[in-house]
Amino acid sequence: MNVGIIGQAAGLFAVTNIDDVLVLALFFAQGSGHRGAAGNIAIGQYLGFAAILAAAVAAAFGATFLPEGAIPYLGLLPLGLGIKAAVGAWRHRGDDEETRAEQGGPTMLVVATVTFANGGDNIGVYVPVFATAGAGGMSVYVVVFLVLVAVWIAAGRYFATRPVIAEALSRWGHVLMPIVLIGIGLLILVEGGAFGL
Repeated sequence: MNVGIIGQAAGLFAVTNIDDVLVLALFFAQGSGHRGAAGNIAIGQYLGFAAILAAAVAAAFGATFLPEGAIPYLGLLPLGLGIKAAVGAWRHRGDDEETRAEQGGPTMLVVATVTFANGGDNIGVYVPVFATAGAGGMSVYVVVFLVLVAVWIAAGRYFATRPVIAEALSRWGHVLMPIVLIGIGLLILVEGGAFGL
C-alpha cells in the first residue's frame, strides 16, 4: 500500500471535515448524561459520512444520484434542524441546566442528516480525486476516511468532556447548536448559489 496516498487521503479528509469536530463536540455536549447518546452520535456520524462516500464513489463511476445543482439545497437540512433547535431553546429558555439535560440527546437520524448535509459539498471535491485514483486508490481513500471518522468522533467527545469546554457547552450548548446549524445551512446555501444567492 502506498504511504503517499494514505497521507493524501488523511490530508483531504482533515481539510474537508475540520468543521465536523465542533459539530460533534456540540452533539456530545447535548447528549451528556443521556444513555446511549454517544452510540447514537457515532452511528449517526458514520451513517452520514457513509452516504457522502457512497454518493462520491457512485459519481466517480459515472452514476450520479444527486444532480450537481441540488447539492446547495442540502443546506436546507441543517437550516431546518437549526431553526427547530432554536425554537426549542426559546421555549425552554427559563429552564435550568438539569431540566434541559432531561430533554434528551441527539438522535442518530439528526446526526446523520447534519453530517450528510454539512459534507454534501465535499462530494464535489471527492469525485475527481476518486475518479483519478482508480479503484485501488479509491479503496484506500475510503478506508482512511472511515478510520478518520472514528478519530473525529473521539476528538469531538474529547473536546466536549474537557472541564472548561464541557462547562461552557453545558451552559451555552443549547444556544450554540442552533446557531451552528443555521450557520452551516446558510453557508451551504450561499456558497452553492441556491435560490440565486
